[in-house]
Amino acid sequence: MNDSEPQFIDRRKALRVLSLVGVGTLAFQRALVAQAAEASAVTAEMIQQAEWIAGIELSEEDREKAAEAMLRTVSSFEAMRAVDIGYDVPPALLFQPIRRHGDDETAGRGSVTLPPAAPLLKPDSDEELAFLPVATLAALIRTKQISSSELTKMYLDRLHKYNEILNCVVTFTEDLALKQAKQADEEIAKGKYRGPLHGIPWGAKDLIAYPGYKTTWGAPQFKDQQFDYKAHVAERLDDAGAVLIAKLSLGNLAWADEWYGGKTLNPWNTEQGASGSSAGSASATAAGLVGFSLGSETLGSIVSPCRRCGCSGLRPTFGRVSRHGCMTLAWSMDKIGPICRSLEDCALVLGAIHGHDPRDATTIDRPFNWPPPRKLESMRVGYFGEEDAAELKALKEIGVELVAIELPNELPVNAMTIILNTEAATVFDELVRNDNLDGLYRWPTPLRKSQFVPAVEYLRANRLRTILMRQMEELMEGIDAYVGGSDLAITNLTGHPSVVLPNGITEPEEKKSPPSITFTGKLYGETNLLAIAHAYQEATGFHLLHPSP
Repeated sequence: MNDSEPQFIDRRKALRVLSLVGVGTLAFQRALVAQAAEASAVTAEMIQQAEWIAGIELSEEDREKAAEAMLRTVSSFEAMRAVDIGYDVPPALLFQPIRRHGDDETAGRGSVTLPPAAPLLKPDSDEELAFLPVATLAALIRTKQISSSELTKMYLDRLHKYNEILNCVVTFTEDLALKQAKQADEEIAKGKYRGPLHGIPWGAKDLIAYPGYKTTWGAPQFKDQQFDYKAHVAERLDDAGAVLIAKLSLGNLAWADEWYGGKTLNPWNTEQGASGSSAGSASATAAGLVGFSLGSETLGSIVSPCRRCGCSGLRPTFGRVSRHGCMTLAWSMDKIGPICRSLEDCALVLGAIHGHDPRDATTIDRPFNWPPPRKLESMRVGYFGEEDAAELKALKEIGVELVAIELPNELPVNAMTIILNTEAATVFDELVRNDNLDGLYRWPTPLRKSQFVPAVEYLRANRLRTILMRQMEELMEGIDAYVGGSDLAITNLTGHPSVVLPNGITEPEEKKSPPSITFTGKLYGETNLLAIAHAYQEATGFHLLHPSP
């Protein structure tokens, strides 16, 4: 044994102690580094002050050893912070919602076509035209009863008019829209029809990058930000011939309905916010200002504004749609999806934007087909509560089999959403470090607080997430979808797809949004999920209602 061995053993013990208290985590980054910056060393007293974060108590000897090693760790932190990391760089960890890949994984993207429809005539008024679903607008364009240019100008006029009330537009893309519409008309006149979105005006949540225009993320810190590249979903919609007419508002950094331009309002009740964070997308779609829009969801940001504004929305399976070129809030939870006036429209948009993108490692190709090939009579739908509820009677009438189920309820699911805030605090660490949080409404406290979440607790939440994923996999084995349920946190953690749609009538004088209903499907099971919910929507017809001007 030589003189260096005892030192090696002590260092190893010190590293064990440091791992217990969370060295290398954001907890010590804030609890100790701020103090160390003003001192020549990290002291045992500093270690003691930080112990409560990790929930442990050390001996004086271990505190001394931890302090000695921590000073070297602080130097490592400073070296890493000196490297400029762009917002588009994800961590070298990858969340996949599905554990077993089925045989259909290699079957490609599937096919989506506009179903045959009865002969249609263009409505007499622009007001009526504005609220038509994409499937109907597409038929009018294809039969040349209206041009894309006419439709685009009509929607642009409505956007300019009603944005003064709803505050749903961040940037008008008027020059681009008129150019794209003219191109669509020329192609269609020559018989080059790209599909059901060709010539349809749409709006992008303003976290979706498009060159030549600002992508502000709704935050004053980024209100002049521009990117020289195009988000993957925007590329796909350009390829489909859709017409981008506006970048729509979002609650700043994708939370709620307040952005640096104010609050986006609900067209059913302009004294009320549109909810968020896809506030502008839902508000503009519900008010008949765009043909359709894209939103995003991390923990309710498609479902919630669709409920508030009476839209039909789809939050796809995690990994179904690329997030390349879209603001990151939480790498393992963000999803991009359509907000429309019908679920069939959601199917048509999903058909254009889904699929593998090498720039987003979470994406894979799984088939999505529309019209759906399976018969409703072969599908099983889970439900909660009493079977005599009105929505269950309607489901019986369309032919599905009902199965009573219960959601997993043994795990602290709400506590597990620290995953979101911890990832968000990592994304926007520079804002916290530079104390650049003014104007972010709800964000400053969560971003600061999440700096103190130990890596151990973040990873513990993800281990519990694995258990939750297994429980949901077992639940979904015997059904194709389920209706209702308090599952927003569960399904955003497990990556399951959900649709939300209007489910009732409200009188205009009540200034209330129509009630809503939610369906949730299997991972990558959007074909059957949308088949069931679309049949329900067609049978009930509540999506045909719209707010008064």
